[in-house]
This record gives sequence, C-alpha cells and structure tokens, in this order.
Amino acid sequence: MAKISNAELLRQAEVTRMLGSPFVAAVLEAGQRQLPNAPQTAALIANWPGNPAAAAIAMRFNGALHALARQGRLPSLSALYNREHDDFDGAIGNALSAADGFIATWMLDPPQTNEVGRAAAILAALMVAQRATGCTFDLLELGSSCGLNLNLARYAYDLGGVIAGTPTSPVHVAPAWRGSPPPFAPVEVARARGVDLSPLNPLDAATRERLLSFIWADQRERAKRLEHALDLARQFPPQVDCANAVGWIARQLAQPQQAGECRTVFHSMVLQYLNDTDRMIVESSIRRAGERATAERPLAWISFEWTRDRREVHLLLTCWPDGATRHLATCHPYGDWVQWLD
Repeated sequence: MAKISNAELLRQAEVTRMLGSPFVAAVLEAGQRQLPNAPQTAALIANWPGNPAAAAIAMRFNGALHALARQGRLPSLSALYNREHDDFDGAIGNALSAADGFIATWMLDPPQTNEVGRAAAILAALMVAQRATGCTFDLLELGSSCGLNLNLARYAYDLGGVIAGTPTSPVHVAPAWRGSPPPFAPVEVARARGVDLSPLNPLDAATRERLLSFIWADQRERAKRLEHALDLARQFPPQVDCANAVGWIARQLAQPQQAGECRTVFHSMVLQYLNDTDRMIVESSIRRAGERATAERPLAWISFEWTRDRREVHLLLTCWPDGATRHLATCHPYGDWVQWLD
C-alpha cells in the first residue's frame, strides 16, 4: 500500500511536466526523495484511504509547500520559489523536516483551486445551451469553493476568436483553442447559487492565500487572473451554501422554476471527491429533474470532469426535455486549452 501511495508524487510529477509545469514536477520529485524527513507526511501519504490520485494528494502536498514558500518562514524554500537557486532537494528536504506537522495538516483538506480558467469551457457550453433553448440561465454549481465561477458572466473571454462575456472585465480568460470556435450566443445569468461542504470566503485574507497557494508557482498569469477574480468577488459576492451537495441539489431542483429560464447544474472537478453512492444519487436527482423539464422550463447539465480512467477531461452537455448528451470538448484540467469537438 505504501509503495503505491508514495509513488503518486512521481506519477503526478510526470503529469505536471506534460501539462507544462516543470517547476512543480521538480518539486514533487524532490518531495518524493525527501519524504523520509517528514514522518507525519510520509505516513499520511502511505496510508491514504481510497484512491490517492482521485484525492489529489500530490496537489495537496504541492500546495502546502507553496503556502510555506509564500509565507517566507523558510528562506531557502522561498528563495527556491523565487528562482534564486535550484537546490530543490536541499530546500524541500529542509522544509519537510521543519514543517512536517504543517504540511500533514494542510493535506487533510482537499484542494480548492476554484480555477477560473475552467469558466471558458463552462461559458462555451452555456452558449450552446442558449442556442438550443433561447433562455436566460438559473445556475446551480456543485463544489463551488468560494464561488468564483458563479461570477462567470462577469468575465471577459476569447474563445478561439469568439469574444464573449463582459469585455471590460479585469478577468480575462483566453484558453488556447483547438478546433472550430464555439457558436456564439449571448449568455444572460438571472441568478447563480452554489454549494460546498466547506465554502471559502473570498473576502478573507487567509482564504485568498490558500487559493493562491494551489496555483502552480510557474504559472504567474494564472495567479494574476485569480487575484482579479477574487477582487471582483468583493464587488459581487457569490452565494454559496454550506451543505452536502447530495441533498442540496435535490432540494434546489425541487423548487419552482421560472418560465423562460434554463435551470443549469454545472460542476468542474467535483465528482472525483464523491463516493459511488453519492455520485449516483446526484446524477439520479438531475436526471429525474430532466424528466420534468419542458421547452418553456428546460434543464441543462454541464460537466467538466475527468473520465473514469483519468486520461482526459471531458466537457459534456445534456439538455432536457430531449435529454441528449453531447461531448462538446476535451480540455486541459485547468482550462489552459480546449479541444472543441462539437
């Protein structure tokens, strides 16, 4: 069990290098070599219950080290992250020894990147749904974190040359677009509400730091975009309920729906944190609501999730009353690129 779990750092290092982050790959590789310096963290990883990949333990580990580097408590680690030296093993070995308890405690909570880059794919799916329904949207997000993607209509987008959203927004989302551009349609959000087991407050300084710590350290533009999204959330605070998504979505879908609005459930990188039973209940709640949908009160379901084998991230759209599911795109996990297929 220990060998399988501990190898997760090396497996994820390969993934991050492939995704264009050699710095994070080097951090994870050095972390693997230096784990004996941190017995609490090593034991946590070795005895992790369930699937360590689905739990994103490598990203938890990386986020903890980035948080320490941002705090400046360990000068050698901060200097490494500032590219003042390249002694990964020395800096990370020292950090693991000096802050073992901090790292192990940090890793107990799941990553909450609240990745704004994924909003591009979600908005593209909403444009497809708008062309199909002609409606405004009532958005319901599962796993909202601090709800930054509930503000997606307030961001500016370049989707393969298709300009959408709010052009004057300080938050610019422009993924590398592969394939044909999405069909343009105006997206108007009438209301937006989310749920999370542990909602984060975008107005809180500690929350801001935690979210920024999960940004890969060699992706500075991504960090700036997150900072702008957090600033915008001060002006337009997202509505995120503290609840279990399983019961919450059933209750929301049971509420009366306005005519001319498309009630839309969406989620990004959330299903991996649900057990099979809860996942089945959530999907069943959505499908039952879909059976009640009409042309005047349609339902849409947008999913931005890993495939079961974790080889690809698929953007899926299901619209009722017809219930057809479309694989719109294959995407980078953080939305850096979108391969449009529809």
